Amino acid sequence: MHTGTTYVRSLPMLGALLLVFSACGQFAAAQQPTATPPPTPEATATAAVATADRAVTHAENDRVPEGAAWTQHYFPSSDGSDVELHADVLLPEGLAAGEKVPVILVVGPYLGHSGGQELENHAHTGPSNRFNDLIEGADLFERGYALVMVDLRGFGGSTGCMDFVGPGAQADVKAAIDWAATQPWSTGAVGMYGKSADAITGLIGNNLNHDALKAVVAQEPIWDVYRNFRSNGVPRATIVSIPNVYNTIAMLPQMPDDDERYRTNAEYEKTPPGFFCQFDNQVNYQIADPESDHWTTRDLAEQATGTDTPLFFTQGFLEWSTEAEAMEEFLANHQGPQRSWLGPWAHVRGNDRYVVDGRLEMGREGWFDEVISFYDRYLKGVEPTVAYPAYVVQDSTGAWRAQDTWPVVEYSATIPLGGGSYLDNGLLVDPAAEAPNRFFVWSAPLGQTVRITGTPRVSLEIEGYGNVMVDLYDVAPDGSAVMFNQQVAVVKPGTTSFELRSTDWTLPVGHALAVEIGTIQPGFALTNDWIDTPSYETIIVRDAQIELALDDPANDTPTPGDPAPWLELYRQEFTEKLSPGTPSFTLPTGDR
Repeated sequence: MHTGTTYVRSLPMLGALLLVFSACGQFAAAQQPTATPPPTPEATATAAVATADRAVTHAENDRVPEGAAWTQHYFPSSDGSDVELHADVLLPEGLAAGEKVPVILVVGPYLGHSGGQELENHAHTGPSNRFNDLIEGADLFERGYALVMVDLRGFGGSTGCMDFVGPGAQADVKAAIDWAATQPWSTGAVGMYGKSADAITGLIGNNLNHDALKAVVAQEPIWDVYRNFRSNGVPRATIVSIPNVYNTIAMLPQMPDDDERYRTNAEYEKTPPGFFCQFDNQVNYQIADPESDHWTTRDLAEQATGTDTPLFFTQGFLEWSTEAEAMEEFLANHQGPQRSWLGPWAHVRGNDRYVVDGRLEMGREGWFDEVISFYDRYLKGVEPTVAYPAYVVQDSTGAWRAQDTWPVVEYSATIPLGGGSYLDNGLLVDPAAEAPNRFFVWSAPLGQTVRITGTPRVSLEIEGYGNVMVDLYDVAPDGSAVMFNQQVAVVKPGTTSFELRSTDWTLPVGHALAVEIGTIQPGFALTNDWIDTPSYETIIVRDAQIELALDDPANDTPTPGDPAPWLELYRQEFTEKLSPGTPSFTLPTGDR
């Protein structure tokens, strides 16, 4: 009997067992009186600490941003559990009694007083500085906004076990919106803001269809958690690294001058019933079934169906952390106003600057101007004075364009790729190998510039059990080739179809598109961290095809912006020499 269908499942099972032993060992070590304790932050200066009734300003505590008055609050989550959430509130200093302001809400795991992801050696406690750039860049308090930062369950001053993107986190987001909208100083209009993990909570907020949530700004989110951690059945190293990161953050000791309630809540994981929170967090990431409740409840793209909260988001097409997977599905399901910056950058904020020379990481000026205009419109009803495009997109040439939606598809093509075979050995390419582990299919050189946009999709008729990696290359006439899209999948006899990552890549005149099909080769940890289990079978591919959405750059509407620095670095890192093969298809262009 063929056992090819079991090999992918063996790794998660082994991983789960190792995690059981690891977690039990860590738990036992924590009980030993001789165990080395984690580092403890030390307060080296004194400063006023806010309460619900005692507001603290910058003059009393230098961690409070200038122009703000800080208070702290606690309230229950919305799921009927005993989870208590902690919020740091920053109101405009001097806000008159009875005066109300709209609220910018951040909900996430990185808001602890001692540090976001590690101890930050603060001299004393105070609110997180995670979004001080927003405060300063948007003149938030001067413009009449409050900033509310709520710790997700399991982090900072909130109790409960971590539940990344799950029903618990969703209940926390709902509770945070409810609470922020009903405070005596709130107009009832709430906008969410974040990047990465706290951008994901913004998508959760959108999916709640909450009347009080008027706008979401989400930079580099995950659109569907399963697809980010397991690519069509192939696990990524993040199924181990990410729970470890969050376990570490959840266990960070908080500041000794925090109030007693905050410090007690922060110790939740170290006392009953929180002992096994970390263990549960690790094991849940090992669940392999995409149809399990664990993953379907975290499919934000599916849950976006029919939602209409105005959404302003960013997405890097060359991301290495929160890739552009399920983005197009989310956007199609979302029915509200959309605004976006899209382009070839990595995991950065709209205002981040390249550390080497100060260039903007996305390449476009005016992030905070556009963000505050977006909030003014939807939280205050103030019509914008600048007509910002709905979408601004930087393609692989570094040029920016404006358009009303994304993707703009001028023509689609389903291209037959024929077939071939490869040895699924999980190794780097060896040109001298008797059995090659990849094969290429080539287009004819282009007679007209064409852009590949949207989300490519491949379909393969397979004989054999194993894994497949599909890469797309932009190949110059001299053979210099840049891999610009990559995806993997588990394969078995029959038809295997899957989406690649969303993209926006322009192929110049004279260049060719090459499609590589083969084993999952090891690569750079930041971009290729799949934990595949090679089958060592020869995989026969018959009747392969790729669906592409194509656009003619000649019809672009240019808009200001510079190339993202990461685009240049990416080209340097991912360019290789290929020997062009015999063309087997022609990419359709504007004149067909």
